[in-house]
Amino acid sequence: MVAEHFGHCHSFSIFSVENNQIVNIESLISPGHKPSFLPNFLNDLGVEVIVSGGMGGGAIEIFNEKGIRVITGAMGHAKVVAEQYLQGTLKTNGAVCNEHLLHNECGH
Repeated sequence: MVAEHFGHCHSFSIFSVENNQIVNIESLISPGHKPSFLPNFLNDLGVEVIVSGGMGGGAIEIFNEKGIRVITGAMGHAKVVAEQYLQGTLKTNGAVCNEHLLHNECGH
């Protein structure tokens, strides 16, 4: 399932895509939430798009600096959401979480 808040997710589903089709799915346990760490960690893995329910502004800024597209406001099963993205039907709602202590109140 897509995490409500990027920094608090338990694991990442990393989808490899060829010809706009998912060809592999890898599950990676999150190494933990530390400021700036996850955006750099995922960039080093070659991630090009991040999809989440909500995300803090600092993480969004770092992803944007690295040329990684951020989509917030997503919910549901990760593979279904990834397929929606590939079909062009998944849109970001721009949800930015302003309070990291209240992870259930991300405003999405």
